[in-house]
Amino acid sequence: MAIPILLICLGLFAVVLIILVFVVIGLYNKLVELRNRSENGWADIDVQLKRRYDLIPNLVETVKGYATHESETFENVVKARQQAIQITDDVAKMAGAENMLTQALRQLFAVAEAYPDLKANQNFMDLQDELSNIEEILSQARRYYNAVVRDLNTTVEKVPTNFVAMIFGFKKREYFEIDDEAARAAPKIDFKS
Repeated sequence: MAIPILLICLGLFAVVLIILVFVVIGLYNKLVELRNRSENGWADIDVQLKRRYDLIPNLVETVKGYATHESETFENVVKARQQAIQITDDVAKMAGAENMLTQALRQLFAVAEAYPDLKANQNFMDLQDELSNIEEILSQARRYYNAVVRDLNTTVEKVPTNFVAMIFGFKKREYFEIDDEAARAAPKIDFKS
């Protein structure tokens, strides 16, 4: 009689163990999915930032042709761009650098506004349109990334997923936030009116 009870207990233990393994596998897979989505979201942001960085020298050169005595503004834009390009591994520092770059671009467009011939220049208008498009896509990418990071961070903190996250080394990620309220809006670049 003792052997059948022992077999039943071992069988129940095996079933519980199998269920537990499947639960851990499911939680692990959910964490992997969220981590990969956050990395993909960050890659989308990175692509748009690089497009923006590549556009800025053309924009500066176009404005320089009309406003040669505004060298401090041009230097500020170039310096802010260079600082933003150099930061690659710290989301918070990148957000700060992007804030500085956005402010520098605002100054550049303020200078451009004083030159009617520049505002009518087709190359400048094309660059404005392209920058506006990049800013919109970047804003969408930032919202997507932050939403995925929110989901990942929430999942990493929830019980019982937090135990699986701790065992397998899943960590919370930083949001890509812009601190300055004025910098939250894309630089105003519509001179067509």
